[in-house]
Amino acid sequence: MTHQPIILSMSLHSDVDKGEGKVKYVLRGEGATSIFTIDENTGDIHATKRLDREEQAYYTLRAQAQDRATSLPVEPESEFVIKVQDINDNEPKFLDGPYNAQVPEMSPVGTSVVEVKATDADDPTYGNSARVVYSILEGQPYFSVEPKTGIVRTALPNMDREARDQYLLVIQAKDMVGQMGGLSGTTSVTVTLTDVNDNPPRFSRKSYQFAVPESLPVASVVAKIKALDSDIGPSAEMDYRIIEGDGLGVFRVAPDNDTQEGVITLQKNLDFETKSSYTLKIEASNRNIDPRFLSQGPFSDTAMVRLTVENVDEPPIFSSPLSKMVVSEAAKVGTIIGTVSALDPDSTNSPIRYSIDRNTDLERFFNIESSTGVISTAKPLDREANAVHNITILATESLDPSQVGKGVALITVMDINDNAPVFAIEYETFLCENVGPGQVIETVSAVDKDEPPSGHRFFFSLTAETAGNMNFTLRDNKDNTASVLTKRSGFQRREQAMYRLPVLIVDSGSPALSSTNTLSIRVCDCDPDGTPQSCGTEAFMLSAGLSTGALIAILACIITLLVLVLLIVTMRRRKKEPLILDEDRDVRENIVRYDDEGGGEEDTEAFDMVALRNLNVVRDSKARRDVTPEVPTLYCSRPPPYKITPDNGIFREFIWDRLKDADVDPSAPPYDSLQTYAFEGSGSVADSLSSLDSLSTDSEQNYDYLSDWGPRFRKLADLYGHGDSSNIFSS
Repeated sequence: MTHQPIILSMSLHSDVDKGEGKVKYVLRGEGATSIFTIDENTGDIHATKRLDREEQAYYTLRAQAQDRATSLPVEPESEFVIKVQDINDNEPKFLDGPYNAQVPEMSPVGTSVVEVKATDADDPTYGNSARVVYSILEGQPYFSVEPKTGIVRTALPNMDREARDQYLLVIQAKDMVGQMGGLSGTTSVTVTLTDVNDNPPRFSRKSYQFAVPESLPVASVVAKIKALDSDIGPSAEMDYRIIEGDGLGVFRVAPDNDTQEGVITLQKNLDFETKSSYTLKIEASNRNIDPRFLSQGPFSDTAMVRLTVENVDEPPIFSSPLSKMVVSEAAKVGTIIGTVSALDPDSTNSPIRYSIDRNTDLERFFNIESSTGVISTAKPLDREANAVHNITILATESLDPSQVGKGVALITVMDINDNAPVFAIEYETFLCENVGPGQVIETVSAVDKDEPPSGHRFFFSLTAETAGNMNFTLRDNKDNTASVLTKRSGFQRREQAMYRLPVLIVDSGSPALSSTNTLSIRVCDCDPDGTPQSCGTEAFMLSAGLSTGALIAILACIITLLVLVLLIVTMRRRKKEPLILDEDRDVRENIVRYDDEGGGEEDTEAFDMVALRNLNVVRDSKARRDVTPEVPTLYCSRPPPYKITPDNGIFREFIWDRLKDADVDPSAPPYDSLQTYAFEGSGSVADSLSSLDSLSTDSEQNYDYLSDWGPRFRKLADLYGHGDSSNIFSS
């Protein structure tokens, strides 16, 4: 089978095909039936769709001639490749655009800025469809682009960032080598000019003036000045320095790295009375200088700064902020220690009054003369309690008490020999029974609260009373220690378990002081190495008598007996305690409420008021309080008033009667209770005001009008009206 190549159509023919219609052609492979079709009678192959080389440049197909009746191949299958031929149907594209680039200002002509790149999807091996050239559409005359490489370069010299810092370029890429009919694409390039140090700093003024209060603290900011620089970033960084003036050493200037200002600060205290103004010459210079632009002049500038000191009312100033003084601890009250002095620094020269800040002298050891500043002792001093006193002295202006200066007086208390030496520690000395004569059993040392300039020197000896004892002796070692030695052997605990040895210690002060210290020495039973095992008579008794187990048993028995005794006592106390009543039955803490309406003045049967009102009524000493008393006689006339003042006997009799009533009352609670009684006595000048006495009073008042007041007063009208002589309540 033979075939001829075509682009959009081709024809296949088999030698077996005689044109009789017995052979048919079949097409297989990629794109068969979808893109390519074959005429089964003639073998012509046609493309049914538009082909795009950029999507697929080659197609591999297989064709075969078959018997039309049996569909059996009459020839072997044939494979062929269809190649799609390219045409210029794709424009160039900038895949990385748009571009941003930077170039230093003042760059020479031809400085490379950025390289742009365009790609064309057409076949670069076939014709000029993919051959691209570059050109600049916008951005001239400042920049240019190389046609073949796409490199953008500067086209003008001395481009100044301070005049214009950004440019927008439009670059075109065109295929077909830029010829007519070629396709093109564009992109934008933003070019930013970076700064270089091509501008020196300049002060906006040649002189500055500032006012400074003389009370301004050291290290405070006095003023700020700034030199202007058109550059930015590192090119605008500046340094400031004082190059001339009478303020050198008093002021300093340093740059603020954030604002590039020159900050003037105070280095020393100002005094208006001493100097009222200062003049400084300050230079500002660029920190990073570009040598290419040195020809444009010095990259620095200067300005004069005048600082005027303002007068401020200042507090007094001490001639010496710290006054050191010395006083002996033996100084008497009122001893002068020293003098402090302060002056008003202002021109007013106000008188000064001195005082001590008592917060620094809480115990008031010192006084100060308010007008002269003389410091003296106010109390006895003790160096051992406080060796150094740090007190604050206040100096106040008499004309303006708000102005207060402060000074410090450091008073050192000098030592005197006023403390006797004593043992350095509480010694616990043991003496073995088998010790021999001349053996050291203890070495003692001493301490003294005093601190003599030449150091301590102590002398040890036995007291005169014990110097001749036959048991111990003392040896002064001449190094502020002493050794206690035995003078004999044969010490026995049974004979004497404890020895007390008085030791006399004398210091080297003037006058010398001494003290007697007692050293306790216990006789002990020791092992062969000299280690005490048991000491004193108690240990001897233990060793000679009972064993440890027996002692523990005895102690356990004693504890058991004590526990039994405590239990018995506790049980007896519980039996004596009264039964605890329920809360509902506890008459001491409960109020019993009755909702019965009282009978008014008619109700005289509930309790005996006469017994409280009149002591002359005969009372039964054993009367029950829960039984209504019987009144044997009702007075028909007012009883004679008691005009005498009641004495203590009346009250005592009244309380005694009530006590006997409570004791015999079977309804009283079986425990102690507090009972109160209100008794006004029998000698009231106003007599009784109670209407209960109306039965024994005489009155001529007529109550008949009560019957005219209506039903509500009918009861009172029946009681008091009608003038019935039989009515005992008639008054």
